[in-house]
Parts: sequence; C-alpha cells; structure tokens
Amino acid sequence: MVKVFKLPRMGATMKEGTVEKYLVKEGDTVSEGDALYEVSTDKITNQAESDMDGVVRKLLVEEGTKIACQTPVLIVAEDENEDISAYL
Repeated sequence: MVKVFKLPRMGATMKEGTVEKYLVKEGDTVSEGDALYEVSTDKITNQAESDMDGVVRKLLVEEGTKIACQTPVLIVAEDENEDISAYL
C-alpha cells in the first residue's frame, strides 16, 4: 500500500501552511503515530503524524515552502521496493 500524505487542514479557516522542517528523511522506517514533518500557519506550528507503518519513499515539498491545504507533501509505502511511480 502506498499513501500520499497531504498538508492537513488544522482549522476551519486554514487555507495554506508552510512545511517548516521534515522530521524524517527518504528511506526512514516510520510507525503509526510517528511525526513526519512540522507545519506552521499564521497561528500555530504543529506536527503531522503518520497513520501507517512503512518507509518514507519521497519528500515532495522543500522545507520552508508555503503550500495550499491538501497539497501532497510526502509518500510512504509499506516497503522500499513498492512502485510509487503512479503517485509522482
């Protein structure tokens, strides 16, 4: 299974946020509940967490980039050999 993690909407009025810092790198193994990256808005800074076990396959956004909510940020797959080309 492959999952594309998108910038979450952390409030009713949130339209965009900044990917401040990745807490993982490509190739890292993650577990459900692990923090993946920090996202900031004009009001808060929070961590986005994984909801699955797997391997970080691709970071899609550079740190410090402001993006719209629901923009893809990173890809996690169940293993390092799983084909993710359809998600790029």
